[in-house]
Amino acid sequence: MAWLRKTRGTSCETFRDERSPNGFSLLPWLLMGMGAFSNLFQGETPDPWIGGLGLLTFNSLYVYVSFRSFMKETREATSTRVALALLGLVTCALALAYGGNWLLFFPLLGLATGAAVRMPQLRPVGLVVGVLAGGVSVFHDGWGGLDIAYATWISTMVTAAILSLSEAVRQLRTAREELARRAVEEERLRFSRDLHDLLGHTLSVIVVKSEAARRLAAGDVEAAQAQLNDIEAVGRQALTEIREAVTGYRQGTLRDELDRAESALRAAGIEPVVRRSGPPLVPQTEALLGWVVREAVTNVVRHSGAARCEIVVAGSGGERVRLTVTDDGGGGEQAVPPGAVDGTGLKGLTERLSTAGGTLTAGRGPRQGFVVTAELPVEARGLVAERVEVGVASPVG
Repeated sequence: MAWLRKTRGTSCETFRDERSPNGFSLLPWLLMGMGAFSNLFQGETPDPWIGGLGLLTFNSLYVYVSFRSFMKETREATSTRVALALLGLVTCALALAYGGNWLLFFPLLGLATGAAVRMPQLRPVGLVVGVLAGGVSVFHDGWGGLDIAYATWISTMVTAAILSLSEAVRQLRTAREELARRAVEEERLRFSRDLHDLLGHTLSVIVVKSEAARRLAAGDVEAAQAQLNDIEAVGRQALTEIREAVTGYRQGTLRDELDRAESALRAAGIEPVVRRSGPPLVPQTEALLGWVVREAVTNVVRHSGAARCEIVVAGSGGERVRLTVTDDGGGGEQAVPPGAVDGTGLKGLTERLSTAGGTLTAGRGPRQGFVVTAELPVEARGLVAERVEVGVASPVG
């Protein structure tokens, strides 16, 4: 039958690797009906055609309910509930009509009920099935039939408990796999951010210093040689930072980023003004501010056309530190409006600061050029900053 092949394929695919119970786990219990089949085959059952038809109907409904009970969508479907109700009616009819071995269909009904019904409906449904089994069994076998009632009730509850536990284990495994997948995605995202920020800044500095060395080569060999030495140093530093980014241990300092920013600005013909005051910062805060300095200065060098760039780091009320990067460039027409965030580098910073509980904004300065403003707590908890506000010191890159 089509439904059996489909359900079987789904069950096997879903549970084979996890060794979880499936529809086939309930099929061996059909052997409890061998006594009724033997009575039917030996002619000990009145109206054998009716009994055989009832036996076939019971087995078909039992198999149908069993295979549909291991997927939440099919288990809660109306067709499954209807099939379970019909299974109960057929069981009661056969047990009332024949008694004896036919009463053992009640524990099978309990197995199917435990597989198909979950809390909170399980308790009342299990009680009803147990009462039906007890009533019919007592009708045929007296008070000794209560054993059938107990077997029916216990099979219902134990089956439901085992399958619920199995589902919980499966959900935990799925959650663990999802967490592992997200960890991989976050690591890829971290690496892509670091790689963009590192290479974008480094290559910009190399290009600017190479142009300066070319201009100086004809008239000032010593100055050109100094620029070439800087290019070599920048390249070596970039190799180190890329290795650290690959292993995830990169933790730059704000002092290093400020020194590199001064060097890059001077090489680009932009006058740097750097001021720093306030209390010492924890490494996490310095790392975040360092990324802001790197991206902002890279944009100043690339796009601003500025003659002067001012970088100020100052404490604010003893609990916060504020970084501002201001240029006097004329690239404002190409920049994003105040408060907007665009560009690959700024998008990466936005995500980085958002993870730390901060924000990123970009806007023009009060007169001309652009301003970067980053505000963080002096002592951050891990990478969680209480507040971050960033504006762009130049058009986006």
